[in-house]
Amino acid sequence: MRFDWLYRESGRIAELFLWHLGLSVIPVVIGLLLALPLGWLAQRAGFFRSTLLGAAGLLYTIPSLALFVLLPLVLGTRILDPMNVVVALTVYALALLVRTVSDGLESVPPDVIQAANAMGYRRLPRLFVVELPLAVPVIAAGLRVAVVSNVSIVSVAALIGTPQLGLLFTQGLQLRFLTPIIAGIVLCVLLAALLDGLVLFAAKRMTPWQPGGAER
Repeated sequence: MRFDWLYRESGRIAELFLWHLGLSVIPVVIGLLLALPLGWLAQRAGFFRSTLLGAAGLLYTIPSLALFVLLPLVLGTRILDPMNVVVALTVYALALLVRTVSDGLESVPPDVIQAANAMGYRRLPRLFVVELPLAVPVIAAGLRVAVVSNVSIVSVAALIGTPQLGLLFTQGLQLRFLTPIIAGIVLCVLLAALLDGLVLFAAKRMTPWQPGGAER
């Protein structure tokens, strides 16, 4: 481990870390916003629910490198444009979160929904005030998987030159130099742990009635 190299390259490593952070988080946020209405529709689709969720799940089977290469042709962007990575990872996040949102809404007890109806809640207000808050633990569990998965998948974009921590892997491989590879691995693991912890913390704050949740 060459600490002098780490010191000299600290500025560049910090820049790559910030790129990696943004490319990991932004697609998950967009994917969640898209998954909320789609998961709600799937949860109410009845017979077609499994078909819709199966179609969403198939999106996750698309090889990431192939998607990174094909998206510039579809979007009309440059191969090095970070937008390609954002769109690709949004697709993966959406594939994971549609089922998560659907399962979360499905987990809300029927008697709670009946009580909300008896109190005069209409469908949309009931969704935001009653169903989604109760579905938070299930949705948060899927969100944690999506965030950690994105941190890993972002690294693949180094093969097309997108700036993020994966470039440390390719640099180390080209130079046959272990220090950047080890630094990249450690920072990816730390970033994944940090984001996972933030999602868990947010979920606990949003569900004070759960064991270990925030006190009122």
